[in-house]
Parts: sequence; C-alpha cells; structure tokens
Amino acid sequence: MSETASGLEWPVMSMADADVFITAPGTPLETEEMVIRGTKMRVWKEAPASLRALLEISRGHGDHVAVVYEGERITYKDQHRAIAKLAHELVTTYGIKKGDRVGLVMRNYPEWPMIFWAATSIGAIIVPLNAWWTGTELEYGLNDSGCRLVFVDTARARSLAEHADNLTACEHMIVVRGEDDLSPHLVRWEKLVAAPGTYGELPDIDVPECEIASEDDATIFYTSGTTGKPKGALGTHRNILSNVMGLMSIGARAMMRRGEMPTPPDPDAPKTGMLLSVPLFHVTGCHAILLGTTLQGNKLVIMHKWDALRAMELIQDEKLASFGGVPAMVWQVLEHPRFKEFDLSTVESIGYGGAPSAPELVSRMKEEFPNVSAANGYGLTETSAAISQNSAEDYFNRPNSAGVPTAVTDVRIVGDDGKDLPIGEIGELWVRGPNVVKGYWNKPEATEEAFGGGWFRTGDLVKTDEEGFLYILDRAKDMLIRAGENVYCVEVEDALYSHDDVMDAAVVGIPHKIFGEEVGAIVQVVAGSKLTEESLQAHVGTALAGFKVPIIIEFRNEPLPRNANGKIVKRDLKVEFLANIGRSEA
Repeated sequence: MSETASGLEWPVMSMADADVFITAPGTPLETEEMVIRGTKMRVWKEAPASLRALLEISRGHGDHVAVVYEGERITYKDQHRAIAKLAHELVTTYGIKKGDRVGLVMRNYPEWPMIFWAATSIGAIIVPLNAWWTGTELEYGLNDSGCRLVFVDTARARSLAEHADNLTACEHMIVVRGEDDLSPHLVRWEKLVAAPGTYGELPDIDVPECEIASEDDATIFYTSGTTGKPKGALGTHRNILSNVMGLMSIGARAMMRRGEMPTPPDPDAPKTGMLLSVPLFHVTGCHAILLGTTLQGNKLVIMHKWDALRAMELIQDEKLASFGGVPAMVWQVLEHPRFKEFDLSTVESIGYGGAPSAPELVSRMKEEFPNVSAANGYGLTETSAAISQNSAEDYFNRPNSAGVPTAVTDVRIVGDDGKDLPIGEIGELWVRGPNVVKGYWNKPEATEEAFGGGWFRTGDLVKTDEEGFLYILDRAKDMLIRAGENVYCVEVEDALYSHDDVMDAAVVGIPHKIFGEEVGAIVQVVAGSKLTEESLQAHVGTALAGFKVPIIIEFRNEPLPRNANGKIVKRDLKVEFLANIGRSEA
C-alpha cells in the first residue's frame, strides 16, 4: 500500500469497482451490450460512429496545430482542407468507391494522416504497408489486398519501380514529396492536392458525402504469420475507435484508483503535444497515437528519423507533454550522455508498448521523471492496438505486468485441452471485444483458426493475478519482437533455407536491453561450405526487411537437435547459442 497525493491510502478502490463507476449510464465512457457478428459483447456507447465522424470532430479544432514536421506547422483547419481536396480527387478522378482498397506505403510525413483520413472518410479501406519491407514484400501486400491505387514516398517509389508491372489491381501510383529523378509516369502529390506549406490556400470544403456505419470495413494492417505470407487484419471503424475510448478509460480508471474524480475533457483547456517516434503503419502509431491526438485536438510532432538527442530537442522546444513508442526509445533518452542538459519538465506521461520491457525501466523513469505518469501497453494488430495498459501507480507497483484489460475486453486463459485455467496458471490468452478485428483478408481458414467461436487466440502465454492483471510470459507462436517489430522465425528460416549451402536453420531471440530482442540464427551448412556470416546476412537481406536479418549467425556442420517428432528443440538450442556468444537470458 502507498499514499496518494491527497493523503489517501492507495488504491482507493478495486479495478472492478473503478470500471463500474466510469462506465455507468450517463458517463462519457458508458458501455452497453451489443451483438456483433453473432457475438454478444460490451461496446462504448458514446464512441464516434466512424472515422469520418472523428474527422468532423477534428475539423472543429480549427487553428490549433495538428502536425509539426521539420519546421512545418499545419493547423487542423488547413489539414482538413488538404484532406477534403484529396477525398474529392479520389472519388472524381480515380473513381474510388466504398470498400475499395487504397495503399499507403511511406514513412511518417505530414501527408500520411491526410491520406488516412481522406480514404476512410469516403468509405474506402486504407492499407498501410510496412515501409521497411522490400519491393517483393510490398508487391505481395498490394496484390493480396487488391489496392486500386497506392501512395508512396520517394524511397518506396524506387523499391516498387521494378515491380510495377506485377501489380495486378493497382492502377495508379501517387508519390508524396517525390524527388525530381523519379519516373514521369508517377502522379505527383503537389499536382493532385497542393505543395507542402500551401495547404491553407486550398478551399474550405466538406469531404464527399458517404454513409458509413460502425461495422463497415476501414483498414487492413498486415501482420506476419507463423507460416506462409503475412496476413491482412481487416479492421472496422468500431474496432479502431474502441481502442481510442479504451485508452481514455484507462486514464480515468487510474484517477479513480487514487481517489480523484474523472472529468470530461475541457474543449477550452490548453492543447498539449506528443512526440511521434514510431511508424504510423503500425497500429500503435495509427490507432493509439494519431487517433487519440486527433480526438483531443493536440499537436503531433513527427520525427523524420528516430534519434534520442533530436527527441529531447523537440520535447524541449515544442514543450511536449508526452513521448514514448517502444521501450528502446525511452532507454535511449534516459541513458543519453546529454540527458541532463535539456528541460523536459513539460513531460506529463511516457507510454510505450510493442516489445518486452525490463522492470528496471520503470525505476529509472521514476528516478528521472518523479511526477510523470508512465504506462506500458499490450496489444496486437488483430486487437486494434491495446488490450490492456498498465499505468500510473499500478505500473510502478507491478512493473512486470501488462495491466488489466479495458472494461469492454473479455479475456480467457486457456490450457492445451481448451479449458479455462484458474488464476495464476499459465495458458494461452484468448480475447473478445469490439476492438478485435473481423478476421484476415481473404483467408477464411486462417480466420476460422484464429477467430472461430467469437474469441481471438493471441498465441501469447500469460497468467493473471487476483485483480486481473495480465503477465505476458512467453509466446506460443514462434516469434520474437525487435524494437516493436514482429519477427516470425519461420519467415527468416525460410530465407536462410533458400541459400544452397544451408541444410538446416533455427532462428532464436537474443535478449537486448534496448531493443528487447535481436535476431540470431543457427544454421547447419553443407560439407565443405565456404559460406560466411556476412554473405548469408546479405542473402537474407535481399528477401526480407533489414530488421529481420540475423545479427549473429552460428555455423554448424552437425545436424541441429530435434525431438521425437522431428521438431528442432529450440529451447535447448537457444541456451547453447547464447552461451556460445557470451549472452544469457534477460
């Protein structure tokens, strides 16, 4: 037990009681029961009905700054002008209709949110692809989703140049901030919408009319699979907006736990700002950060490229109230040699997720930011970002927990026999709620396997305590997470196997303080092979994104250890591998 700032004994109330209070009838976070796709669940009654509705709310933020990027400042009013102009072009020039897929393949530029809002406001399905993917990977994503057109930046335009003829459905490629030497056949953003810095000169018009329901399809975010190609998680407008409401509820719950009364947001309160240091093509950047900032009318400060020193400069200069991303980024700020030189006193919250975080990070944050509310979230692409979040006093008291699921999220801990396990026992986490996506795009068998029966099987092995706190212990799926990026081992192993000198391969995680995990590999090579680590890494790099390439490869001449079923005994192999490279489990 501890004391709150008002002298009360913390926690003032249980998690269950706090949820009952904040979701009661008449409150902004009121919940109600609804049957969605045959499954009864709780939903947020007051959530915006669609992303289009949220866009209209953001229009009311007017002259408040929406985006800051490399000296550019774009207000909500001017951002909406560009969104509306683009939405009309999509409808009239390109004939984009409700349900059509629109690809979005670029780094974090101010135009990324504009494209997202324009497409979703006219009922199209936006398909943000990982900008780190190779041209081959991007070709697959665009073809699998059936995108009719795609927005790219210069680097992605070059990656896709040799794949253009292979794009089966994509009729147009629009380049944002394109360099002069790109193909003249590409449509230039400046001619389609306006040049950066001139959005305020566009007419102030409405987006085209379109009736959009909460259960209409809105997004396809790709998630790698344990077998085969990546799968597109098909999300609805309700899925995404449930995440926004869920994050709001977690803040309100923390206030109740310390004996404070949550109050509705004050539209006249001073606006704050957040540093965007993670990709918008992930659900954390899009669903959690972009949408939350947009709803509140705060500014989003976009970094061109992550750099801890530059992050501290921006926090100080822009007087930002929050930053975070993945644990690696917070570590790099705290341990930067110039950390003490900056005034970071405006920071009120630090949040992160998407990768394992060491409990030591919590104590370091408390030491350096004693009055800051810290939070560590847990979620997946298939759950539209957060399932749970551990924040404020709860996080400091349970630093190794992922928190308690939101008030509309049901969870089960399931054993190998398919039966629920009691508190404290380890099993697979199953999830149900309005944030869980409909399934995988055009993959009915994979959808049934993962989502059948109304529950999403996460593949994560967890346990809970008496108050419902989740503890993520391991992954049932053969996967590791490097700085927030999922790396499915079979995908890397397939790339290793494709080299003629590789007979057998196993990919394992190397614990890393900053990145959570790095990619390691053990391979058996053919007799007499002259294969080197550098050449095999280069071979893998031609097929996969750079973050998936093993940083250390151990070569063996003897077969890798396997069990009676013929499966590689990865647990034992990993222990040997880490010992050989002088590392140990984190």
